[in-house]
Parts: sequence; structure tokens; C-alpha cells
Amino acid sequence: MIISGSFLKIQDEKEKIRKLSEACDQIHFDIMDGIFTENKTVDLEKLSKDGINKPIDVHLMVYDVKSYVDRVLKFNPKYITFHIEINKKTEENINYIKSKNIKVGLAINPETPIESIYKYLNMLDLVLIMSVHPGKGGQKFMDITDRIDKLVKYRDDNNLQYLIEVDGGINSETIKKIKHSDIAVSGSFITDSENYKEKVNELRRSLDE
Repeated sequence: MIISGSFLKIQDEKEKIRKLSEACDQIHFDIMDGIFTENKTVDLEKLSKDGINKPIDVHLMVYDVKSYVDRVLKFNPKYITFHIEINKKTEENINYIKSKNIKVGLAINPETPIESIYKYLNMLDLVLIMSVHPGKGGQKFMDITDRIDKLVKYRDDNNLQYLIEVDGGINSETIKKIKHSDIAVSGSFITDSENYKEKVNELRRSLDE
């Protein structure tokens, strides 16, 4: 499983971001507009990929997807993911991200029926299942095991290739519940500690139990 480190809580601390990049397989950028979510990301102009030597996975929690896609291109992300809940121009936004030669993902909140994304799955490289409500770090994990199982079955039945990512409340206990996913996003569990590498290793050991 890929461990994607979220720096939502350390986004203005370059040395900690560097340490996170060293410890994880990829880095998860949470970008919020303060409208789709209660909170807002720090000024995008102040965000930097300095010290990051791993693939970048951008999670857009915004309404104006195209505008934010253009603004995050400078990070050279591997994935850009936006939310099904904005309920507009979903296919157009998917194609816009693809036109930038970037892999595209669709995120879904805990209360949104998983079936709402089925018609887009053949267009996607990634599905991001939220196991908390988006926009705040440190929330308690919500069990979304059934959603993972449905997406795995749909992928197998239809011979698709999208990856399944889970974001929210991931720690050494909750990661055991998402073993059938491909990417686990972990933030507070890692960044609230002094030793990021040890926390990532703890996540990996939990998967083997």
C-alpha cells in the first residue's frame, strides 16, 4: 500500500514537510477554498514543493476546479482530485485535468452515495474515499469498508484500473480496516509525532498483522 503523507497541519513548516517527504511514498496536498470547506488553505503562492522529492497528490476541496487546477500546476502533481459534491461539470473537469497530462481523481464524502460516481469510473485514475468530513485535520475515522469493497468489485467486474485512496483519521489501528485500498493518506498520526519515519513504519507493520 502507498502511504501518502498529508501536511495539512504543517503546511507552513518547510523542514517538517521535507521530513514528511523522506518518510512517505508520496505527498498529499490539501487545497481548500473556504467555501466548499469551512477552512481555507494558506495562500497558494506561499506553498512550495521545496524539499519534496516524492510524487504529489493534490486534493482540491474547491468549487472552481479549473482555476485551482491552473494554480497547482506549478507543483507538477501526479494526481489532481476534485469532489463529486460540487455537482457541476464533472466530466468537463475530468477532461480538463487530463488535458494537462495529469492523472485525475474524483473524491467522495462519507454521506454521498458511492453509486453517484459509478458513471465516471471508466474515466478515472483514482477514487478518493473520504473517511472524515473534508476540511479539518485530526478527525475520527468513519468506517467506509463497504465503499472500498464496492469499488474493488466494480473495478474487477469491469476490468478498470483506477486506484482506491482513503483519506481521514488513518492511524495504526484504522489502516487495518482499509487493507483492500491502494493508497492511505495519513496526516496527524504522522505529523503530531517527533519521528515521522517511525510512524510510517508503524502503519506498514499494522498492515502485516
